[in-house]
Amino acid sequence: MYQGTNLLDPAERSARGEALHHEVTGLKPGKAVTPHDQSWRDFIFAEVWSREGLDRRARYLVAIAGAALSSGEDGHLYGYVHGALKSKILSVVEMREAALHLSVYGGWSRGGHVDAAITKAVKALKLVDEPCAPIRGEPWDQRARGDFGGNEFMKVMTFAGGGGETPYLEAIRNFVFGEMWNRRALDERSRRWLTLVGVCESCAETPIKSHIYAAMASGNCKPAEMQEFVLAYGIHAGWPKASVIQGAVFAMTRNFEMGLGWNG
Repeated sequence: MYQGTNLLDPAERSARGEALHHEVTGLKPGKAVTPHDQSWRDFIFAEVWSREGLDRRARYLVAIAGAALSSGEDGHLYGYVHGALKSKILSVVEMREAALHLSVYGGWSRGGHVDAAITKAVKALKLVDEPCAPIRGEPWDQRARGDFGGNEFMKVMTFAGGGGETPYLEAIRNFVFGEMWNRRALDERSRRWLTLVGVCESCAETPIKSHIYAAMASGNCKPAEMQEFVLAYGIHAGWPKASVIQGAVFAMTRNFEMGLGWNG
């Protein structure tokens, strides 16, 4: 964003916004008539997507998750998916993995919206929808899967998780971490951004703080990137929710830099 006393010409800002809209989505933007439409052009694309503090791949993932969890089926979600695939910043296989990951952290209904947008974009771009690895291709021992999930939880969250005392807690160990987080077709840093949007939407203090802390403690995300994440997240979540996340990022960055755990 512009700082100091530099003046930004409105026409230049609009031109930059239109160009970035086209670049990001791979689609020609319509005419911005209303203040709402103009804000997409002049603020979201011209000023947020142009920021260098977060790489384009991360911005796509945050935007896809944000659009899916806030409104599900809409043109913005499809635009992000279409642009990510057209630019080859994300592959079809990676996008399919993202839809599965988001299903866990945002609900399978919302993940289905992403999967449908991928299918539509693949057809529009005439891409090959390569087969993904099955969820489980071989027989497994249930206890061993739980142990495997516990180890993955420690790796991802940077602290030990609980046991499987209830059906829900058991599913965290055996499916979420025992299987999904272990699918290497999508790298851990990419999964982190999808997870962060999902837990931030939960409005639950413990998941929000622990995941924000783990994002930095694992080395997946830098503190400065987390500040950029708050702005990117706020586009679809709204400023009130983003303000809560801003406070959590400040607190967890302080704990991380002081060598404390997420809970101090």
